[in-house]
Amino acid sequence: MRISFELDEDDLKHFRLIMDEARKANSRREPEDIVAAAENLLEAATRGGAPGFIIERIGKLQLMISMLSDIEWRLPHKEASRVLNALSYFCEPEDLIPDNIPGLGFLDDAIMIELVVRELRHEIEAYSDFCDYRKRLHREQGESAKASRGGWLDDRRKALQSRMRRRRKLRPAIFR
Repeated sequence: MRISFELDEDDLKHFRLIMDEARKANSRREPEDIVAAAENLLEAATRGGAPGFIIERIGKLQLMISMLSDIEWRLPHKEASRVLNALSYFCEPEDLIPDNIPGLGFLDDAIMIELVVRELRHEIEAYSDFCDYRKRLHREQGESAKASRGGWLDDRRKALQSRMRRRRKLRPAIFR
């Protein structure tokens, strides 16, 4: 069975308000506590047999947690704070739909994750690119190869410059 729904701007404002309240309520929490709460949600959802569409969204939490803990990525403080702020909602013991309701209990969490993923799309995209770079580096140079943010940026810059040169060759030059 397929069920779909659409959130309008008022619905999104409501979820943003809830997120803002959670950020304020958890502003003094330690980063480790915020991450632990997100990890607990991951565990509870998978252990509790949440539906696949919810598990898929909740699984995105792992990517955000990894962004924070990845030594090779070294997320700068400003961006790490954005991720922690986004995860702070999951510290709240009481959410819109109690998690113990079968089939629907994690629906509000899945919606919030979807909103958080949209808010952090640039950070998530960059981290995913870095993870792809690291996998490629390990394939090419072995598992002992060290990946770093600097190396990734150098590799990315070279790839973009190479693409620029290829594209330039395809178009007639106006200036020489």
